Amino acid sequence: MSSIQQNIEHITSQIHSAEQKCGRARDSVQLLAVSKTKPNQAILEAAHAGQRMFGENYVQEGVDKVQFFNHNHPDLTIEWHFIGPIQSNKTRHVAEHFAWVHTIDRAKTAQRLNDQRPEHMPALQVLLQVNTSGEASKSGLDTDQIFELAELISRLPNLKLRGLMSIPANVTDYNSQLAAFKQLAELKDQLSEKHPDLDTLSMGMSGDMEAAIEAGSTIVRIGTAIFGARDYANKN
Repeated sequence: MSSIQQNIEHITSQIHSAEQKCGRARDSVQLLAVSKTKPNQAILEAAHAGQRMFGENYVQEGVDKVQFFNHNHPDLTIEWHFIGPIQSNKTRHVAEHFAWVHTIDRAKTAQRLNDQRPEHMPALQVLLQVNTSGEASKSGLDTDQIFELAELISRLPNLKLRGLMSIPANVTDYNSQLAAFKQLAELKDQLSEKHPDLDTLSMGMSGDMEAAIEAGSTIVRIGTAIFGARDYANKN
């Protein structure tokens, strides 16, 4: 058994334990393997271990991986999520290659992704990124901007709004982590009054996964704990 497979099994066990602890249904939380800077071989090992959802932060690197697996491993049904910032000149690449985008925070980005989504592909599943911590250095919408952008996306035929995503402040105190995640969950509940199909909260990483799951996360984003330390010299 490879170390990647062992890591996936360990994290999956942690997720199931957290689900049980807070009374949630088993498998109500999905594991998104963050594969940025990781080689195709590592992703292939994870896929052979049963992992099918992968998250990429850098457009060209992610596109290269999507194309590699489509060409060399068409039997593997991999769902590719884009979870990094999107520059306007890169939206076409994202629209043409990914199934999900977690980081919508501007109307211009949403409109371009909609217009550039190929007709033969299903609607792009999207999340609004929210800056719950209020940090100027963090990407994401202020809470008062969410509802207007959600309304715009609801009118775009090639996008499907699924929920919210956040990267809260890096704190180690469990109660502080929980409070930040509950804030996002409450925003989703408010948004669901107008958009009842919302079903996704992308929140929680290795250090705050349990708090995220207690607060209602449906996707946790885990990278280093699966693949080991990242080598940013490989970033595109």
